[in-house]
Amino acid sequence: MIILMTREIGPALAAVLAVFGILIAPLVQPAWLLSLLVILFSGVLLLIKGTRYVSISIIVTALLYGLGLLSLAVFASTLAIIVLGEFAFRATGGKPRSYIAYIVSGILGALAAMAYLGVFSPLTVLIGALVAVFLRAALVGREDALMIEALGVAMAQQLFFEIGYSIDLQSLLLAAVIALVFGYLSYHFRAADLSGLFSGAIIGLLLIVFADVRWFFIMLVFFILGSGATKFKYREKNDLGVAQSHGGVRGYLNVFANGLVATVGAVLYGITGHPACIALFLGSVASAAADTVASEIGVMGGRPYLITTLERVSPGTNGGVTLLGEAVGLGAAAFVSLTAWALGVADPWIAVIGMIAGFVGTNVDSVVGATLENRGVFGNAGTNLIATLGGGICAAGLALLL
Repeated sequence: MIILMTREIGPALAAVLAVFGILIAPLVQPAWLLSLLVILFSGVLLLIKGTRYVSISIIVTALLYGLGLLSLAVFASTLAIIVLGEFAFRATGGKPRSYIAYIVSGILGALAAMAYLGVFSPLTVLIGALVAVFLRAALVGREDALMIEALGVAMAQQLFFEIGYSIDLQSLLLAAVIALVFGYLSYHFRAADLSGLFSGAIIGLLLIVFADVRWFFIMLVFFILGSGATKFKYREKNDLGVAQSHGGVRGYLNVFANGLVATVGAVLYGITGHPACIALFLGSVASAAADTVASEIGVMGGRPYLITTLERVSPGTNGGVTLLGEAVGLGAAAFVSLTAWALGVADPWIAVIGMIAGFVGTNVDSVVGATLENRGVFGNAGTNLIATLGGGICAAGLALLL
């Protein structure tokens, strides 16, 4: 216990500094003066072993506040999440389960900080805490991780604080539980790593909060289709050298590449209510499903043709397509679109548009793979993002024309 206390004295002092900064925040004006005081006190922490990047994260947050880029509530909330969350993470051993301590302490500290300032914005706090643990998992091993966490949490919270989107607390809690349980199960069954867990939870939360749980179920259909296709004849694909690495475990790059455009569509729908946003969402998800299924199953359909020249290429070549891949890709897009129609998210016309856009999106992926990815301009995640964007824009455009 004594050894643990000695090792954590630096982070504990950082936590004390963060609490002190929050307490005096409403009393010290203008903002740059408080920022200067916090930076000066943080400079002392730089001299203590193990607190270098904790101190830098506080300094970065204070600078953003002093420059007027953060509201007082977001400044206080960011300090609470980063410093108290990091302290709890280290105090509990820094193991995977320590992320629970990070989330709980960060959320409670941020809510308390906002309450002290007379502000209640639980969605902002929840987004901030999830972004924090996501960045911590994604940047593990990097010395500057805390500095990037502070920037990410501050900017994410400021964005949602300014949007001012309202949702009742009960619905928010239910959305958080569903999103986190989904992320945990993905991690438990080795469909995602820790970064995939938290990035998936962020996407799930936003889908439910800004649209509703049916949109999350549609994304879940894609996830199940994609995971099933990845496991399909995995040993044979591995022998051919075309199987997904790490046993098909997805990281945050894959999650965001396939889900970012859809999430934007859901958020825009929540703010505007425009039906074109439904098409954007559905076209993107259908494209992600079609592309994943076409790639994972189509590779078993014999020697593929390069989509740009129709010459024969080796299985697994970027831009290679087979008749089997095209057929199962269209089938996956149709299944996702029919699910959206059955759930009442999309009307029949939007469902048809989603199916068409999904087929377009998977072929956009093949064209980009055959050209830009093969030249090293993009990696696989970049190609997937362009494909889902292409499918989403195609669907939104068709919806606006009809």
